[in-house]
Amino acid sequence: MELDNTMLARLLTSLTLGFHIIFAAMGVGIPVIISVAEWLGIRKKDPMYTLMAKRWVKGFTVTVAVGVVTGTCIGLQLSLLWPSFMKVAGEAIALPLFLETFAFFFEAIFLGIYLYTWDRFKNPYIHWLFSLPVILGSTASAFFIMTVNAFMNTPQGFTLENGSIVDIQPLAAMFNPATPSKAGHMILSAYTVSAFILAAIAAWKILKGNKHVYYKKALNFTMVLSLIFAIGTAVWGDIAGKFLAQYQPAKLAAAEWHFETKTEAELILGGVLDPVTNEVKYGLKIPYALSILATNSPTGEVIGLDQIPRELWPPLFIHYLFDGMVVIGMYLLVVPLVYFACKRWKKGELPRYLMHLIIWGAPLSMLAIELGWIFSEVGRQPWILVGYMKTSNAATTADNVGEMLILFSLLYTFLAVVCTLVLKRMFKNKPAEAEL
Repeated sequence: MELDNTMLARLLTSLTLGFHIIFAAMGVGIPVIISVAEWLGIRKKDPMYTLMAKRWVKGFTVTVAVGVVTGTCIGLQLSLLWPSFMKVAGEAIALPLFLETFAFFFEAIFLGIYLYTWDRFKNPYIHWLFSLPVILGSTASAFFIMTVNAFMNTPQGFTLENGSIVDIQPLAAMFNPATPSKAGHMILSAYTVSAFILAAIAAWKILKGNKHVYYKKALNFTMVLSLIFAIGTAVWGDIAGKFLAQYQPAKLAAAEWHFETKTEAELILGGVLDPVTNEVKYGLKIPYALSILATNSPTGEVIGLDQIPRELWPPLFIHYLFDGMVVIGMYLLVVPLVYFACKRWKKGELPRYLMHLIIWGAPLSMLAIELGWIFSEVGRQPWILVGYMKTSNAATTADNVGEMLILFSLLYTFLAVVCTLVLKRMFKNKPAEAEL
């Protein structure tokens, strides 16, 4: 693999997106969980749920700060690393980029109000109401930025003449065919990641011998949300699969090593691909599953790579990324089910292995989002703007991209260390039971 400017620009963009997406996911999902916790605390007159909201929002402010820095880096890199893309597509995506910034400021204003008005109102529901604009702003921010990514996959709302776009229709560009599947799947994934991160914290405390009821309630609460969000993510993943079958058949075919257009197509998990014969060895083949995923019919026809020009094939290693998402998604769905089964049928303390499974859910859910982003971006190759502009024609020709990659790597390492230390110090020697 040659490290030319295009590859260096892709690596730097990938590094930034990969680091940012974890903080962005928490920035989207945690406000929802905080709001529900506070609402339960008020409704049930249970101070433990209220304390959950208070403690979680403290940590949330730190992750938001890191997310702002890395999000700003992404905005800068769009112009610095991909000037040709921005020259062509910039006017079409200007509206969602502006709205995303507006949504963030909207969220930030009400987050400040929410943070500094605890116990200021006789009616506690007034304070809780301030959490709703935070949810609206964070989720809207994710939605608008995902419309930009969706536009890159199914561009519309403009006409390209002599290398410039004319007749721009911003709303048509924003609400393109990829928007529902992209935005919905990402937002629900962010909710799932956030629920599992908070569940892992409670499970860790219980595993370390803390028997206080606060942690048991926190674990039960986050496991309920984890199950709901995991189901939603799986359902939207099915919607995303059908979108790929209709609009990006090359990506779906490469993800499933589906080389021959046919009906009754099987879904392949794992395996090793013979690059000469394109035969799959050692893979688990599930009959009819790919046809069902793509068409809702076991006899539906699924387009194979034989219908795609060889030079437009995405890299075939995305098969493993797709498999990783599917397997982790199943794990995140099964763990809450096991948890509730144990609660129902097992007397006494929950088994230690279950606490370990829940704890592993946090890093695995983050890994699933990373795999999803890599799959989405690499699976679109060789296009940066599908059907209009290839990635190799969009990258900067400036020097020193390699040096920028090193500098940004150091920046993200610094931010990760500082964020970890601040969060650790914030809650060190301040257990929840002491605050109660």
